[in-house]
Amino acid sequence: MSEPRILEVRTSILKRNDEVAREMREEFRRAGMVVVNLVSSPGSGKTRLLYETLVRLRRAGRRVAAIVGDVETDRDARRLGASGAPVRQIMTHGLCHLEAEMVRRELLAWPSEHVDCLFIENVGNLVCPTSWDLGESLRVALLSVAEGEDKPLKYPGLFNTADVAVITKTDLAEACDFDRAAALDALAAVRPGMPVIETSAKSGAGLDAWITFLEARRP
Repeated sequence: MSEPRILEVRTSILKRNDEVAREMREEFRRAGMVVVNLVSSPGSGKTRLLYETLVRLRRAGRRVAAIVGDVETDRDARRLGASGAPVRQIMTHGLCHLEAEMVRRELLAWPSEHVDCLFIENVGNLVCPTSWDLGESLRVALLSVAEGEDKPLKYPGLFNTADVAVITKTDLAEACDFDRAAALDALAAVRPGMPVIETSAKSGAGLDAWITFLEARRP
């Protein structure tokens, strides 16, 4: 298959995805639901942060739910299920991202009026998920202190499309020789003015600020 043909097919697929995502976004808006798409590399701490988020929001009386994307296994979904929130698993079987139609299929048996905030834990990848709109109202880029301060410079596409950056595992910052100032400079260089929240799901540091940020996004 020639390169122009490959590009034509990819463009068509993305166009259809964007159409589905727009329809979903409007449905979410009418339902008054906040949809949060969490994107990061594997091992950044998405699942642990999401678990603590679900627990805290449920404790505050919010109706929350989560969809988890993984190439294989439902391990993260089972971990998140311990929060008491409804959780659904999507296994992509090799695909490096979630697509809008995948999310819509999972939501068919999950009435939106029963959920205030839906979290989508995307497949661990810093490149593929960037191009795929899931109808979310908030895209969150996670960066752990163990990954290096220059990740935003190496993967600007993700951070350019994110609404907020969350630095995770700050309890390990000293052990990882994490240069906080350099990380903040890198984020500012790629996306000036983007909010940055520093967290540790283990110690609880920054979680109040993260929850406050999410609550402010409610319609």
